[in-house]
Amino acid sequence: MTIKFMPIGYVRNPHREVPRHWSVSDLEGALDILPEYEDGLVDIGVGQRIVVIFHFDRSEPFGSEHLRQKKRHRDEIRGVFSICSPIRPNPIGFSVLTVLSIAGGRIQVRGLDMFDGTPILDIKPHAEDNAS
Repeated sequence: MTIKFMPIGYVRNPHREVPRHWSVSDLEGALDILPEYEDGLVDIGVGQRIVVIFHFDRSEPFGSEHLRQKKRHRDEIRGVFSICSPIRPNPIGFSVLTVLSIAGGRIQVRGLDMFDGTPILDIKPHAEDNAS
């Protein structure tokens, strides 16, 4: 079986370095959504938290040697499904970001832990904010 995803937009981040996780990030940047998906942003509001699902497009390929990994900020070795490593069987990540503003297809956000140009696969409301 082949599963294919297409980006709905791309991250714009002027910072060269990013925090290891959205929960420890105050970085601001933008999500540039492709014009054909702009209408889907209509009910996103300032102050709302959104879940951004993205592709770890710069991660090394996954192999069985990555089933157990040492976390960058700890000494212990853990199973890949118990950590947030970008080296995964399916290189998909998510971040919970705060919407600062929205204009057309550009969403200004806070909490970035993604590099400039990272492909965005989907956006969802944060479940604790909106049970939609």
